[in-house]
Amino acid sequence: MASITDGLRALAEDMIATMQDAPGIGLAAPQIGVLKRLIVMDCTAKDEDPAPVALFNPTVVWSSEALNTYEEGCLSIPEMYEEVTRPAEVRVTFTDTSGEQREEHYDGMWATCVQHEIDHLNGTLFIDYLSKVKRAMITGKMKKLKKEKARA
Repeated sequence: MASITDGLRALAEDMIATMQDAPGIGLAAPQIGVLKRLIVMDCTAKDEDPAPVALFNPTVVWSSEALNTYEEGCLSIPEMYEEVTRPAEVRVTFTDTSGEQREEHYDGMWATCVQHEIDHLNGTLFIDYLSKVKRAMITGKMKKLKKEKARA
């Protein structure tokens, strides 16, 4: 993305509202059918004021050797959760909504979320980190759910 236009800022705001309504802690533009390298996220605790962020063209430039395992879910794969192990800390470069190039260090849930959402931009889902058996079980459940919804 060469520059951050008013239209892209509006898209980011719409994605934040969609993420919050879901409710979720992250959302990538391809999940809503927009082929842009944009993610939004907000991993603040429920008792804290929301602090959503929008990252255009995010790239992980460093990741720790230390790992964390979190139970991940995805708005694209509703009601399915599995533990995924990822680097505990990452440094990410991106363009913010004002068009400034930035680099942020993320740890804990923020690190997991930013990696999960960047994966969406690269065509990867959290189930791609699972064993073939677990992935097949989730895929089977999703196919069944899709058929049930088609009949309704």
